[in-house]
Amino acid sequence: MTGATVLVVDDNADLRGTIRENLELDGYAVFAADCAAEAMRILKVKRTDAILLDLMLPDADGLSLISQIRTLTDAPVIVISGKAAWVDKVVGLEMGADDYLAKPFEMKELAARVKAAIRRSRPKPASGEDALPRRTRLGAHTMDAAKFQVFDVAGKSCDLTPMEFRLLEALVRAPNRVLTREQLLDRAREGNMEVGDRAIDIQVARIRKKLGGGEFIQTVRGVGYSLSCDIEDF
Repeated sequence: MTGATVLVVDDNADLRGTIRENLELDGYAVFAADCAAEAMRILKVKRTDAILLDLMLPDADGLSLISQIRTLTDAPVIVISGKAAWVDKVVGLEMGADDYLAKPFEMKELAARVKAAIRRSRPKPASGEDALPRRTRLGAHTMDAAKFQVFDVAGKSCDLTPMEFRLLEALVRAPNRVLTREQLLDRAREGNMEVGDRAIDIQVARIRKKLGGGEFIQTVRGVGYSLSCDIEDF
């Protein structure tokens, strides 16, 4: 990940320094902010590949900040928080976070999460039978693998997060098949976050809303989900 950039947003100066030192040793360029205002200022002028976001900031709630971040970048957001309850993790995902790491944590685990998040957010080069075609028509929408995004009939981005795109991509790669929640969680997050089946339900609901309704993904009660629209590669 040499050359990748990470923004650390946390009001704890000691923790910011420790994270920065460890990530820089791994070859990352690291920016740091102690509040929401400084984080947004940095995002407006710097390219960022991943964001580490504390929820308890002096000038804003970290969860509400995620929606503002999404107006500037699609970089994966990893919440780092002292709130370790399952419900807090689910709320974080529902608000648009891509991962959630409870404090205290090991720096090696944090580095692994950052590396995995950046890897998942970057389009994969097409190769072999498992490669997703460059563009796929989903009803009136278009999935563009090169841009890691889905666009509506007018060409407007649906603003899918990296995890949401991966989840939809998994369904597209399995036409006429039902994928269990466990399979989707594994494919979308590569096993890096254990939050239970509810996390997938939340992400599916978000995808349906962003794509304008529930006709794209069908719920198979007691099993999982399947793609329910016509697809065409082009």
